[in-house]
Amino acid sequence: MDLKNHIVLSTFFLLLASCSEPKAGIEEKNALPSIFPDYHDVIIPVNIAPLNFRLSEPSGNLFVVIEGKNGKIEVKGKSKIRIPLKKWRRLLENNRDESLIITVFSRTEGKWTKFKPFSIHIKNNPVDPWLVYRLIAPGYEAWSEMGLYQRNLTSFKEEPIINNRLLPGSCMNCHSFNQNNPGQMMFHLRGNIGATMLVIDGEAVKLNTKTEETISNCVYPCWHPTGKYIGFSVNNISQVFHSRKEKRIEVFDSRSDIVVYDIDKNILITSKIISSDDSFETFPAFSPDGKTLFFCSAPKSDQPDNYDKVKYSLCSISFEPDSGTFGDQIDTLVSSSVTGKSVSLPRVSPDGKYLIFTMSDYGNFSIWHKEADLYQLDLNTRSFRPIDPVNSDDTESYHSWSSDSRWMVFSSRRIDGLYTRPYITFVDENGNFGKPFLLPRKDPDYYDSELRSFNVPEFITGKVMSDGRTLLKSIASSGKNVTFELKD
Repeated sequence: MDLKNHIVLSTFFLLLASCSEPKAGIEEKNALPSIFPDYHDVIIPVNIAPLNFRLSEPSGNLFVVIEGKNGKIEVKGKSKIRIPLKKWRRLLENNRDESLIITVFSRTEGKWTKFKPFSIHIKNNPVDPWLVYRLIAPGYEAWSEMGLYQRNLTSFKEEPIINNRLLPGSCMNCHSFNQNNPGQMMFHLRGNIGATMLVIDGEAVKLNTKTEETISNCVYPCWHPTGKYIGFSVNNISQVFHSRKEKRIEVFDSRSDIVVYDIDKNILITSKIISSDDSFETFPAFSPDGKTLFFCSAPKSDQPDNYDKVKYSLCSISFEPDSGTFGDQIDTLVSSSVTGKSVSLPRVSPDGKYLIFTMSDYGNFSIWHKEADLYQLDLNTRSFRPIDPVNSDDTESYHSWSSDSRWMVFSSRRIDGLYTRPYITFVDENGNFGKPFLLPRKDPDYYDSELRSFNVPEFITGKVMSDGRTLLKSIASSGKNVTFELKD
């Protein structure tokens, strides 16, 4: 054998050995590996991107075996593991409704350590393949670079829908979709060109939603399932700052009402019962059948003097879609006088079984409340409880459902108490939640360097096909003025 062939064969066998599972001189550790993100025993959809992770403790080389009932893959790395996308997809497809066993080997100072294996459970329920969120620095008074982004959950592809690079000084917020449909979208612009943007099947319309009869432009939205209406709150929002380091800021309403926008007629409609001078009404949410409007309500109180005494109850009122009229009675589902706490952000599962809301000590801007947790209301029995499997010691706030009611995404500050990150959790037919997992990224170190928060995560069933030029042209237009009508 000549020298050249010898070198080639030696290199081949060296590479083969380096890619094989360590078998000798291994210390077995009776402890799970400390990994970030924490993917121990999570439940994942069959179409999710690879759960790449890093080992939190010092390590030279890593070798990981991911084995299912039908097939396995082996991955090596230095301190972090990046799983090949095609191999991962094949493994998940071949192990639907099965579990994967993950074994981590770590080599430090020439010595291999084998950690206790852990499981990842695969549900044969694909998640809606796209997630939309706003990326924004967690500031209080001003914003710099920010925008609305969409992420393909089956891969790591992320792209902007709209950002403020071409719209200096503008803020995009409160994006919303009708039943996870990327073809029916709305979002607000704030700043010098403030307006509400309505985008239906690629056609963008700019709406000027402030009228003489309403207290502000439209704020927090919810679509009616027919696509004929969008519910909004109209709010006078203020903020004050704390002098204690434990609390940073309070955001509160000095006035707020509920209105519903009729898209075809271009009018805002409301009733005195949901636009009362004696109450703060906010956070509307329609039921999947479109016949009930849920919202949060609190007795009017002087602000900011009583900011920590305002506590919202979860309420509902009937709605007649054909005539666009409201019922004459408000039903209280979760009373603040009973709980001693405050409700915000109600969202109903598409199957109509459950309503998830955030509850905190007071107020309605729960994102700045460390004690804020998610609660589940059974709409059949009207009983409610905290969702212990998903709550943490820090803030849980905004949440939304997948189109099949089997997955929920929510924002949490559990990592560092400052930045909101998106977590996904499985929900079974009986309303039981699984352990949530952090949105996977290609680089496990991504969340260390991303200095923006993920706000308002929303599942959608496809990609938002927005024509940037058409959208910018509509934004630059004078827009359509909305009129107002008070229903009896």
